[in-house]
Amino acid sequence: MTVLPPVVAEVAATALDLLPARLRKRVDGAVAKAADWPVERVADGVRVSAGDDTVVTLTTTAGGVVASAEGAVCSCLLAPACLHRAAVLSLAPLAEPDALASDATDPALPPDPADPAPPAAKAGNASDAGYASDADVAAAGSGAVPVSAGQPRPGASGASGASGGTGGTGPDTSGTSPEPAEAGEPGGIGRAGDGTGAPLTGAQDAALRALGDAAVGVLVAGVSGAGAVVRAEVLHAAHSARLAGLPRPAAVAVRVARRLGEARSEDPAFRLPELSADLAALLDAVQRPHRAAGAARRPYRPTRPLRLYGLFTEPVVTASGYAGATAYAVTPDGALRTVSDVAPGGPERAVQAAGTALVPGGSALPLRELGDGGGVILTSPTVSADGRIGGGGQVRSVRAAGCSWHEPPLDALWRRPPAAQLDAALDWWDLPDDERGAGGDLLFLDGTVMAAATAGGGPAFAVEGGPAVSLYAPDERPELPYAENLRLLAGRPGLRLRLIARMAPDRPGGVRALAASWTGHDGEAVRADLGLRRLHRTDIPPVAAAPTPPGGPGPAAPGALPLELDLLRRAVDRTVAGGRAVTAAAADGELPRRLRAVGLTTGADCARALEEAASARGRDVLGRLTPADPDAFARAWLAASVYVSAAARSLLSAAWASSPSGAACVDSQTRSGPVAVKP
Repeated sequence: MTVLPPVVAEVAATALDLLPARLRKRVDGAVAKAADWPVERVADGVRVSAGDDTVVTLTTTAGGVVASAEGAVCSCLLAPACLHRAAVLSLAPLAEPDALASDATDPALPPDPADPAPPAAKAGNASDAGYASDADVAAAGSGAVPVSAGQPRPGASGASGASGGTGGTGPDTSGTSPEPAEAGEPGGIGRAGDGTGAPLTGAQDAALRALGDAAVGVLVAGVSGAGAVVRAEVLHAAHSARLAGLPRPAAVAVRVARRLGEARSEDPAFRLPELSADLAALLDAVQRPHRAAGAARRPYRPTRPLRLYGLFTEPVVTASGYAGATAYAVTPDGALRTVSDVAPGGPERAVQAAGTALVPGGSALPLRELGDGGGVILTSPTVSADGRIGGGGQVRSVRAAGCSWHEPPLDALWRRPPAAQLDAALDWWDLPDDERGAGGDLLFLDGTVMAAATAGGGPAFAVEGGPAVSLYAPDERPELPYAENLRLLAGRPGLRLRLIARMAPDRPGGVRALAASWTGHDGEAVRADLGLRRLHRTDIPPVAAAPTPPGGPGPAAPGALPLELDLLRRAVDRTVAGGRAVTAAAADGELPRRLRAVGLTTGADCARALEEAASARGRDVLGRLTPADPDAFARAWLAASVYVSAAARSLLSAAWASSPSGAACVDSQTRSGPVAVKP
């Protein structure tokens, strides 16, 4: 099925501005109808048939993106101020030119003469051991390799900000108490400057406040009330922020708009906790503007020859219409690096990119083969500070020997205690997107498949030196075999696995399994990328009986965080889904009472402040109800969101740290649904 190409955010927003007021009211209905309009691929884009001989033509650039208003043309008499054009542009996925398209063609930047340290050292290397010698290159031969930028990291940076209430006097197991915020000027939820970092310019201050106003508007209306017009306001604010030199909050605002579009179109990719996390990050940017500034494009700097040992390959499919594959590799000193091929496309492109040679007919490895135990030496590579290997006309590559997961330098990744790995991954989520090192959220775990399986079909996994966790599929699209492979593993209780996984912020009872290794029928190690290789029963040897771990019986199934904390998380997400009116209607004082009864007093104060802010309505001198204060409501919601994240993180870290022999997760007295651990 032909899909619409990604559209630059400002193009989609501007299409709605051209509509007269009478047509703006009909945009949401037109978008729903546009979902059924046939799409036909043409040489330089797509044609959408809107009926009655009306055709909307989207013309894309070389990167496959509709980058200008002239690239969207409708054949009707009202064009460009017509519903057909606005509906198609609103329905199309939003492009991320700064995160993906520009990186794919980012030229190698010259070294900074004021920075004597090599780029790899800034990414975490303590020595030059990750570089290959000229002798190694000469011995291995030569070959060319085009390398594109790494894939975008979904999820927002850590939100911490104002609290809508004061801390309680009783014990609080999270150990976290949000500090009260100072109210800002009218029209914003907080101050534009906080005394740290460089002061904002007037344009940046105005752009940041516009972003805050747009986020408050989404929060007050909720997903159910945020139609195309509200989404366009968010996109306009994002465009203004990008022009003002605030790329980080602008990127978060585009994600908010994208997730609103997914929710309105009932896209199965929509996740409410992810939208909540992005809104919290956007509101937090107003509270802490010193974190808003950043580079608009990721700089790549040339380095010396680089030796890489392949670790695994991951398919990449984003909600913004991009797909491809990313190979993770390790330098001789243990630093993680990524090599990616990501471009506009669907899940089928992810599989294709993984299997395509970097140089057709050359000596370079395909991404899939590099991740499956291969090795490579790159000459004249360009590397970003976060460990992503970029492209450049001078880059060359040659094959080299790889190694197994049980050999150095890869084996060292599994030697760190699981609790320390979890803490490092949680710290990684606290960083801004452009400061997150490659692979910083990965977990390297040894353990055993348990007899119990999760509700989603994946196995329960007893981590050596850690708790029992559930294994979730990172992507449940049928084109990717994650879910099917996990069901096969669930049918082999007692199977010992060496696993690469990623923490699941919205499902703290488990991890998302990316790749696994086990002992095959012939006694040799089998290594599989779970998102690319479709396993069969013959690939996994039968296990006679599940072994009993030393020191006693196996761990219980993964436990849950306290039920009351999960109820507060649900209240936070319910606010995003239904807006202020739904929160006010659901306020009954029961949740604050339950939180205080279990010792979560700060959480009780946050819940009470949220209910009061949603319900607060004053009266004027004539006795008429005045509008609720949206900024106070947003501050109270942000405080509750920050508290849920911090409390869940604290309890989750404690659960992993207190489970050296495989004890179950914290708070086994309850078995509620997982609580969202937002960064």
